[in-house]
Amino acid sequence: MYIVIAGGGKVGHFLAKHLIKNKHTVVLIEKNKDICDEIAKELDIIVINGDACDPYYLDQAGISRADVIAAVTGKDEDNLVICQIAKEKFHIKRTVARVNDSKNEHIFSELGVDVPIDATEIIAKIIEEEVSFSDFVDLLSFNRGKLSIVRVDLPSDSPIANKMIKDINLPADSVLVSIVRQDEVILPKGDTLLLPNDDIIALTLIEKKQELIQFLLGKIS
Repeated sequence: MYIVIAGGGKVGHFLAKHLIKNKHTVVLIEKNKDICDEIAKELDIIVINGDACDPYYLDQAGISRADVIAAVTGKDEDNLVICQIAKEKFHIKRTVARVNDSKNEHIFSELGVDVPIDATEIIAKIIEEEVSFSDFVDLLSFNRGKLSIVRVDLPSDSPIANKMIKDINLPADSVLVSIVRQDEVILPKGDTLLLPNDDIIALTLIEKKQELIQFLLGKIS
């Protein structure tokens, strides 16, 4: 995919690094010239020094042919404006925006941002899950409530523990996104072995969530 990232802070930098590792074409726009220089030295991507709220810089980034724009600056108002310009002026199909203040999430949804990501809510739910030692936590729902990301702490008696991903049949419309094993983040591949105590992060349709949890845990908590 061709992806434009607005914002070169820690989130934008990490996102760009992850996306190019997965063979996507990435263009990044950032106001701060020093940050632009650092990212350009490290990553083999086009980095544009400019304000992504200005349609000129979005046009320079090739927004009209992009599949997705991810607005991940530290300012909600900027992220919202960037997504609106991308939708209304350049007719981009998919907009993803970082929501820094949880109170603003409903505004992003109401104004047409396809995927508003509330990082604070995600972190809070992860903390709550760890404190309560529950087996799983529904991290977030997006795409107007159609999709859900679920995190599962794989128990030793899980029916998929000690199996390779290629040897299991996930429920329809479900996919494994990542595996957190101690301090390591693993991108799932066919020969990846799933181990007890792995934190599994999976994506599914909202109506398939319970079926996916049943599959991963062998039970419903």
